[in-house]
Amino acid sequence: MTSRYRLTFAKTEPMRYTGHLDVQRAWERTFRRAALPVKYSEGFTPRPRFHLAAALPLGCTSRYELADVWLERPLPVEEVEARLREVLPPGLVLRKVEAVPEKAPALQNLVVASEYEARFLEPVPDLEARVARFLSQKQMLRERRGKTYDLRPLVEALEVRRGPDGEPRLWMRLTARPGATGRPDEVLDALGIPWEIARVERVALLLGEG
Repeated sequence: MTSRYRLTFAKTEPMRYTGHLDVQRAWERTFRRAALPVKYSEGFTPRPRFHLAAALPLGCTSRYELADVWLERPLPVEEVEARLREVLPPGLVLRKVEAVPEKAPALQNLVVASEYEARFLEPVPDLEARVARFLSQKQMLRERRGKTYDLRPLVEALEVRRGPDGEPRLWMRLTARPGATGRPDEVLDALGIPWEIARVERVALLLGEG
């Protein structure tokens, strides 16, 4: 009897430039080191049943990521969490493990938006004015992989907030639906802010009802 668990975790500085597939492989290795009985898919190329909720753009960290994993037999949540914590690699921080119903909707289908916070290594002149100009646009045509798309409807919210020491930070809520996913690097580019001077962190994943 298989059992399904949901992990809440952070991807921190040591994994800033680790891509989506490599993060998944890092978790798969972690489960092997923890000697947890991960369920494998069927077919000619079996893969661990481990699903990340949403890809994180390369160069971003995150304080809130989600993943579902299936084990071949039920184990106490506390045991799963303790065994994982003992073998976590640098850059992955486990926040919580919880059991979820086996037949619950696919995690990837539940994500409707992501929230990001960007802090800056250099001053950004007129940041509030740039944000105001962006929000005043009804349409913002851009190009992604050779295709034109409208960035504006993918940005649900955008505002300047202040960090603990009063420095300005950019907060954004971007859609994360199939075929309609906003990217923080594209928002920064539209604002005229070089990606190289920003440190972007995902701070939340928003789930719908599936």
